[in-house]
Amino acid sequence: MKKVILLVTLLLISGCVSLITPKVEAELLKLKAGQYSLDKTHGTLLFKIQHLGLSTYVGRFNAFDANLEFDPNNIAAARLSAIIDIDSLDINDPGLKDDLMGRSWFHQKEFPQASFTSTSVKPISESDFEFTGNLSWRGVVKPITVNATFHGGANNILTGKYTLGFSAKGSFSRSDFGMDKYVPLVGDEVVIEAYAEFLRN
Repeated sequence: MKKVILLVTLLLISGCVSLITPKVEAELLKLKAGQYSLDKTHGTLLFKIQHLGLSTYVGRFNAFDANLEFDPNNIAAARLSAIIDIDSLDINDPGLKDDLMGRSWFHQKEFPQASFTSTSVKPISESDFEFTGNLSWRGVVKPITVNATFHGGANNILTGKYTLGFSAKGSFSRSDFGMDKYVPLVGDEVVIEAYAEFLRN
C-alpha cells in the first residue's frame, strides 16, 4: 500500500512539474519585442584570468543589474546596459578580496561601480550577435565587444512574465583601465561571462 501511495505521489508531482515547465520558443523572430529587466535571482556574472601561466582563476560578482531593449525584427536597434557593484566581488577569500578592493587593483572606494552600454549590434548567426559598447571602469571608458546568444523565450509561470534566456562572453585588457599590477604573472586579459534571464516589463 505504501508503494502505491508513493507511486501516485510521484506521478502527481511529475504532472505538476510538466504543467509549470515553460514551452520555450527558440526561433528568434518568434520572440517578443519589448523592454526587459534582469531577473536578479537568475543571473550570474563571472570573470576569468590566467594565474602564473598555470591555471585560470575564476571569480564572480554577486550584485549587478541589466536592461535590454529588444526587437527580433530590428536586432540592430537592440540595446544592452549593465551596472556592476565592485564590492560584490566573490572569490571565497576575504583577505584577498580586501587587497583587491585597494588602489592598485579595483580602487573600489573611488570607483564603486563598473558599467557597460552597448552602441551597436552585429549578427553572427540566427541567435548569436556581437554587442559592441563602452565599458566604464576605474575612471576609464573603452570600447569592448561581447558575443551574445539568445537561447529562447517563454511565458514564465513562476514570475508571470515573458522571459528571455541570454548569455554573453567577452574580454578586455585590464591594463587599458589602469590595472596593470603583476602583468604578466597575472594575466592582462580578463574574460567575462554572463548567464541571465530577462523579464519583459
